Amino acid sequence: MALNLVEGNTAQQVKAVLTRSDTNAVQDLTGASVAMYFKKKGASSSLFTVTNSSNNADLSNGICYFAFGSSQLDVDEGFYQGEIEVTFSDGTVETVFDLIDFFVRAKAV
Repeated sequence: MALNLVEGNTAQQVKAVLTRSDTNAVQDLTGASVAMYFKKKGASSSLFTVTNSSNNADLSNGICYFAFGSSQLDVDEGFYQGEIEVTFSDGTVETVFDLIDFFVRAKAV
């Protein structure tokens, strides 16, 4: 199932809760930087990066918010994907296996 976005909007955001697949426990992201790479479905390179805007309390509970900024959703109507990458405070990097599917529709007016 794809999350729906509208072309040109600047107030839309996505909430993700990261959990460990081996324990189903939430991943403590305190001190980590979290980014989502947004790309056209099937493409090999990202169009832009959305950085996490969560506070420390949210991060300790594995919660990430990705707010789309000015002109980021000025894209053609179609299917897109988001890939979340976590860089922990010790420098290790972990990419979430599952991609987030999006459908961006054209603005009606």
